[in-house]
Amino acid sequence: MSNESISSNSQTDWQRLDAMTDSDIDLSDCPEITPEMFAKAVVRQGLPAAKNKAQVTLRIDSDVLEWFKSLGRGYQTQINALLRAYMEAHR
Repeated sequence: MSNESISSNSQTDWQRLDAMTDSDIDLSDCPEITPEMFAKAVVRQGLPAAKNKAQVTLRIDSDVLEWFKSLGRGYQTQINALLRAYMEAHR
């Protein structure tokens, strides 16, 4: 990150920020993401499709499947995106 100001009116104390460690940062207003928050996440539309998809038969609780279907077109893509996000978060 450049310490050069894009504005001549910058009041940023760059020396203080550069001296800060991770433990100095106050994250009290940034709660950790819970499974409930993750379940309410919105999957972005229009992301490029993965090239190597495989067709499978997957047993899912009927109420879960109906909920995804109720979201409308692209529900299978949303399921895939959520599974990918979970996989990447747990690598």
